[in-house]
Amino acid sequence: MTFRLCRRLSATVCLAAAAVLATAAAAQRVPTFDVTTSCRQAASRAAPVGSVETCVKLEQEARDHLARQWTAFAPADKSHCLQLSTLGGEPTYSELLTCLELAQQARNIANGKNGNDLRTTGQGAR
Repeated sequence: MTFRLCRRLSATVCLAAAAVLATAAAAQRVPTFDVTTSCRQAASRAAPVGSVETCVKLEQEARDHLARQWTAFAPADKSHCLQLSTLGGEPTYSELLTCLELAQQARNIANGKNGNDLRTTGQGAR
């Protein structure tokens, strides 16, 4: 968006449009998250059986799966799920992957495709 256009719009509208454009641009590639904080929190809630290292390993596996499947997800779903995954604190690959898979399954069901396999890869990845 050009500066000239932003001068014509209110600051709020301009910032909102810039955020949408940034999210759309980010949806073109697999995002990079720092999952350490989220994994520390998850491990502390799962003590004594949870560990930060196990969580980080599972998150890396979820990111690897996302990287392999990224082009199979609809751009609108990527944009929507990226926004959702960053709303409530530290984002994780497992929640992004689960959101994308659920959106993909909902789209398939709505389009009359087979909905027998309703399990997501991201389930249990945390």
